[in-house]
Amino acid sequence: MTDRLRIAVLGASGYTGADLVRLALGHPQIEIAALAANAKAGQAMADIWPHLAMYPQLPRLVKADAIDFSTIDAVFGCLPHAASAELLSTINGPPSGPRIIDLSADFRLKDAATYADWYGGAHPAPGLLPEAVYGLTEFARDALPAARIVACPGCYPTAVLLALLPLVAAHAISADHITVNALSGVSGAGRSLKEANLFPEVAEAVHPYGIGRHRHMPEMEQELGARAGRDVRISFTPHLIPMNRGELVTCIVETPHGVDYLREVLADAYTDEPFVHLLPPGVAPATRQVRGSNHAVVNVFADRVPGRAIVIAAIDNLVKGSSGQAIQNFNLMFGLPETMGLEQAPLFP
Repeated sequence: MTDRLRIAVLGASGYTGADLVRLALGHPQIEIAALAANAKAGQAMADIWPHLAMYPQLPRLVKADAIDFSTIDAVFGCLPHAASAELLSTINGPPSGPRIIDLSADFRLKDAATYADWYGGAHPAPGLLPEAVYGLTEFARDALPAARIVACPGCYPTAVLLALLPLVAAHAISADHITVNALSGVSGAGRSLKEANLFPEVAEAVHPYGIGRHRHMPEMEQELGARAGRDVRISFTPHLIPMNRGELVTCIVETPHGVDYLREVLADAYTDEPFVHLLPPGVAPATRQVRGSNHAVVNVFADRVPGRAIVIAAIDNLVKGSSGQAIQNFNLMFGLPETMGLEQAPLFP
C-alpha cells in the first residue's frame, strides 16, 4: 500500500484525542487530515498541547461540521458520550463516507434501554447499535475487517475483560462471584476542569468513586455474560490514584481449579498475542511495566481462602485502554499489520 489512509480525530483537545494524534504521527500508513474540537476550534495543536509543538504540519483545530468527511477514510470519535453518537450518526458510511472508530461509551452497549439507565438519557442513535462491533481487539478480530462502526471498550473493561474473558469462556472460574477492585490515573477522568481533579484534591491520596454503580459495569457484564451464556453481575469498585496514566485491576474469583490450570487457560489465550502477556509465575503486574505502550500484562495468584484465586492485570489507560486499542482496531479494519504504529516499548522509569 502506497497511499496513506486519511483520518479525522474528533475531540482532539482531550487526553484520548491527543494520545491518538501522538500515536498516529508514528504510523506509516496514516495521514492526519482533520482535527476537531468545539471550544478550541481555530487553535493549533501546539497551542494546547506543548508536546506536539514540533509537529507544525498538524491541521489546525476546526469544528466538526467544517470537515469534508467524503475525503476521510476513518473517523476516530474521542468525544463525551451522547455527543459522540449524535455527531457520528450524521456521517455517511462507506462507500461514500468514512468508517467510524468510537472511543466514547455510545456504541458499547447493545441495548438502548441499558444505555439510558446507566447514562441518564435516551440513546441518540439506537438504530446504529446493531451494527456496532465491540472492539476488544483480541476477541473481535473476525468482525473488524467488515465493520463500519467499532466501539472501543472503556479502559476499566479492557483490563478486566483481558484478565477474565478467557477464564469465563473456559468455565474455569465462577461467573457468579467476581469482585474487582480497580485503580486508575487521573487522566481517566478527562481534561475538563473539575474541582475534584485539582492537584490538592488528588495528590497524596486515594479515593473510591462510582461505588456500587459505575458506568463501566454493564459493559463488563455484557461481555462476560456473552461468554458465560447467561446474565452476569459483578462487584466493581474503581479508585482514583495520584498519577497521570496507568490502570491496574485486581479480580477476586471463585474456581474449582488450581492456579496452574488458570495459568494454562490464560497461556492458551495469549501466547501468540502481540500485546497481551502472561507474566511468569509469581510476578505481579504493575503499571510501570506498560506505561506509554499498547501492552497489557496479566497474572494469576492463589488466594489463601480455599476455592479462590486473584487475577491481576495492568494497562496504560490512554493507550491499550483507549487510543492504542483504537489504532489496533483501525489496523485490522483496513487490512494492515495489527502492530503497525504501536511498536513502541513501555516508558521506564
